[in-house]
Amino acid sequence: MENWCGKTPPTHLKLVMVGAQWSAKSSAGNTILRKQEFDVHHKRRTRTTQYCEIRHSMVAGRPVTVVDSPGWLYNYTLQDTSEMDKLEIQNSINMCPPGPHAVLLVIGLTSAFNASYQRAVQEHMSLFKDNIWKHTIVLFTRGDWLGVKTVEERIESEKGLQWLVEKCGNRYHVLDNMNSRDERQVEELLQKIEEMLAGNNNLYYESDLHSEIKLKDMKETGEKMAQRIRQTTERQSRMLRELFKGKLLRL
Repeated sequence: MENWCGKTPPTHLKLVMVGAQWSAKSSAGNTILRKQEFDVHHKRRTRTTQYCEIRHSMVAGRPVTVVDSPGWLYNYTLQDTSEMDKLEIQNSINMCPPGPHAVLLVIGLTSAFNASYQRAVQEHMSLFKDNIWKHTIVLFTRGDWLGVKTVEERIESEKGLQWLVEKCGNRYHVLDNMNSRDERQVEELLQKIEEMLAGNNNLYYESDLHSEIKLKDMKETGEKMAQRIRQTTERQSRMLRELFKGKLLRL
């Protein structure tokens, strides 16, 4: 039983998922919400989440909100990731004001957590404030890949995973996306989130208004640029049609 020390437990749980591309973030979101809310196409070669998406559902008798964010390539440095993707990842926090109760750092168990993967996670998590780690739980996906191993044995076998789990205060959970009907795995995750919240001074990680404004400005600039390109293209097409029409009249 959690000791809330006078704090009121949240009745509406808000979660944000971050992680690399193809780590099964969207599938994890669907498993948590217990329905197909996020687009998942396993046969696609391109990523399915290009912008932050927010979905809601009733889970274990209470409303739960999940935000999915664009993933980075697992071996990309922060410098390799586009500015738009960086801002979208940062803006995921602003999708559920005043901030999410928990950040789920999604790690697929299909890949080794090598040095480049660890560096990518560390650098992309630096997009947020330092206290992000106090609100973060490692969410391992594709638990069926563990086979006869336990997740603890997998963590023990990789120094990178040991670093990551320790960074998150030894908070982690495993989801088997292939067994999404198992409600217990979601209920256990929510229980771990509540235990984390009970131990934190703040019930949520505060949103960053600056990144939200910057993303909005960048999108508006991009839309204006796209509009100018469309106008220029239309004008050139019109001139070519008139020129072609004039040549036909002279024939």
